[in-house]
Amino acid sequence: MAAHLARVDLHNEAVNAVVTLASDTALAEAEAADRTLARGDDVGPLHGLPVAHKDLFVTAGLRTTFGSRVFADHVPTETSLIVERERRAGAITLGKTNTPEFGAGSQTFNEVFGATRNPYDLTKTCGGSSGGSAVALATGMVPIADGSDLGGSLRNPASFCNVVGLRPTPGRVPSWPDAAPWFPFGVAGPMARTVGDVALLLDAVAGPDSRAPLSVGIPAVPCLDALSRDFRDVRVAWSPDLGGLPVEPDVTAVLERQRGTFESLGCLVDDGCPDFSGADMVFTTWRAWVYDLLYGETLDRHPGMLKDTVVWNIEAGRRLSGRDLADAERARAALHDRVRRFMTEYEFLLLPVTQVLPFDIDQPYVTDINGEALPTYLDWMKSCYQISVTCLPAVSIPCGHTDEGLPVGLQIVGRPYDERGVLQLAHAFEQATEFWKRRPDLPSPP
Repeated sequence: MAAHLARVDLHNEAVNAVVTLASDTALAEAEAADRTLARGDDVGPLHGLPVAHKDLFVTAGLRTTFGSRVFADHVPTETSLIVERERRAGAITLGKTNTPEFGAGSQTFNEVFGATRNPYDLTKTCGGSSGGSAVALATGMVPIADGSDLGGSLRNPASFCNVVGLRPTPGRVPSWPDAAPWFPFGVAGPMARTVGDVALLLDAVAGPDSRAPLSVGIPAVPCLDALSRDFRDVRVAWSPDLGGLPVEPDVTAVLERQRGTFESLGCLVDDGCPDFSGADMVFTTWRAWVYDLLYGETLDRHPGMLKDTVVWNIEAGRRLSGRDLADAERARAALHDRVRRFMTEYEFLLLPVTQVLPFDIDQPYVTDINGEALPTYLDWMKSCYQISVTCLPAVSIPCGHTDEGLPVGLQIVGRPYDERGVLQLAHAFEQATEFWKRRPDLPSPP
């Protein structure tokens, strides 16, 4: 614990990843964990490991701001279920990690703590919304961290920071407290520097809980001890642009260099992807609906306190009609059927995590790709959010770096409820390439 706190002292000022530090309690709990080991007591799988929690997860007695000025001094009385399970498995809370306000947008900045910087280039964003968690991992401040993902928030910052982020099947990792407990697109999940560490954390936090209705009937499926697998003759689909999305050439170039790696593993690699028609409408409609549900009352009570993109999403939700929701569900049903048939033919879909490289820290969001204008703050995240609405498990795995040293992630999407298979293929790729070993070269403070 002292070693990890020393890493926070060394690098956090430069990157701004950990925004609330619990050093005193962390050290006290680490000493208690040492005594437990000395007695020879049985311990959990995460015993003594420092963990950082995304500042969207409530932690009783420890400040939780949601990245919002409205909650700048908020100290909850409840603890999120994922945090409960991490602690029950023996992990020790080191602190809370930065997130954009209410997790809105894949660029981690807010008016409470400022921006979190990419450790591979301090002038660039780390992505988001689990950006603080990704940076804390990349800089060695913690060995494991948690995050959440609606439109890419576990996968996007993992790609930008050369770590691993898993978006599980909805319900695999139960969420509580949750004002929209049947909403399937927002999930909680693990992040780490390696696939093995992600599997370790997933095993500790997965499994049903009666407080989370989507989790009921979805048992935990152990992954850590089942990562090795022979991939000969496994059919995978390779899609550099998910059927026509704009993707920066530097991203495509890094990914294309690794297609042969999957062939060397024995995979049968074909070009192809499902028809994602209607996915944009499904995502943007239900995202707007849930933003009004979750944050509409906060906007009404605190006008002028929320950032413009959050207000825009809430107001979009308030304009929705019953016909809008019906159209979105009709499109979602058709998308589900097309994706189901495609994933019967292919076991995995491989595609970019992000359509762009890490961009300027002062740019709130991407406004064009390859000269194609993007009208909203969500449009540059389609390679992630179109996967979200399929409810399939997906992982971001380090796939290499540009000539300038910026990380690029590969997204591996699996069949329904097959987190184990997704992690197995990610593990095989990781072992073959070892891109995770390239750590950021941060300057030492004066």
